[in-house]
Amino acid sequence: MKFKALVLMLIFASPLAALANGEDTVAVLKKRAIYLPLKPSFVVNYGGGGRLKYLKADVTVRLSSPAAANAVRHHLPYIRNNLVLLFASQTDDSINSQEGKEALRAEALRQIREIIEEEDGLDGIVDLYFNRLIVQQ
Repeated sequence: MKFKALVLMLIFASPLAALANGEDTVAVLKKRAIYLPLKPSFVVNYGGGGRLKYLKADVTVRLSSPAAANAVRHHLPYIRNNLVLLFASQTDDSINSQEGKEALRAEALRQIREIIEEEDGLDGIVDLYFNRLIVQQ
């Protein structure tokens, strides 16, 4: 019984503390980030002709609202299509540097934001993270 009480206290401690300080309930709930992994992993070959090269990426999207999370889930086939094409268009030069990986992350984020804005008129896509990015050349 103590374990259940502890778990409930941990789940509700942060929002309740904020509410006790006079913050609005909606504002408190909006501050909580939602992390949505895009499953399964992306595995693509890239680099054009010659020897096959592979890129594997585990991607998670940070969202600001349940509505944005639902929109990403709903449009996941469209999002996955665009990200597969983006990852497959990479070159050795673009994927080997830290700047290139950051540019890839930023472009993937831009594309997801664009899809969700275009399809649902939402702007709740906060960020995109590579949980794993493996390149085999």
